Amino acid sequence: MLDEKTVREAICTFGHRLWLRGMVAANDGNISVRLPDGSVLCTPAGVSKGFMEPDALSKLSADGELLSGARQTSEVGMHLEVYRLRTGINAVVHAHPAAATGWAIGGREFPVGILAEAVAAFGHVPVAEYATPGTARVADVVRPHLGTANAVLLMNHGAMTLGEDLEQAYYRMEVLEHVAQTALAAVQAAAGAPLQEVPEAGLNEISDHG
Repeated sequence: MLDEKTVREAICTFGHRLWLRGMVAANDGNISVRLPDGSVLCTPAGVSKGFMEPDALSKLSADGELLSGARQTSEVGMHLEVYRLRTGINAVVHAHPAAATGWAIGGREFPVGILAEAVAAFGHVPVAEYATPGTARVADVVRPHLGTANAVLLMNHGAMTLGEDLEQAYYRMEVLEHVAQTALAAVQAAAGAPLQEVPEAGLNEISDHG
């Protein structure tokens, strides 16, 4: 079990990775981790994810009350909604990956089936309807998709990924954007032809071997 100091450092580390990979710009995005006592550490409002300090993070109760630190991100409501509905999820990453977000804006179903690792990571990736960023409605539009999805695209906004821990949630964001970039390249190469998905037999092998 990780102590709070380690979790704080990890949030800053993975926030910096998001920034380095261009999945957030300016003050975009937010990260949270649920601690064993039920409280939540999250990124503060108005701070670049590339330059956060562990002591400056926000600590909240399970109900969203600020316990310590800077003012919390305005989108913490969707994080708390995840923790309320999914007891096995302890980390949420929200970013604005360009290719994945663009795929949703284009109105096409997210092509999870083109890469085996995406099938293993997600199964499916729903698209939540548009809600103005920073408002309580963001939590409302993601709620219907939180039953089983480990990644949700937010129309005209970004994406969120969930994990049992922060590492898993972050790497799911990486995989999500990798699939979207691969799909965009495939669309250009296919010149209008349908994208080739992993054969069903291959998907069964993923299930068999984990």
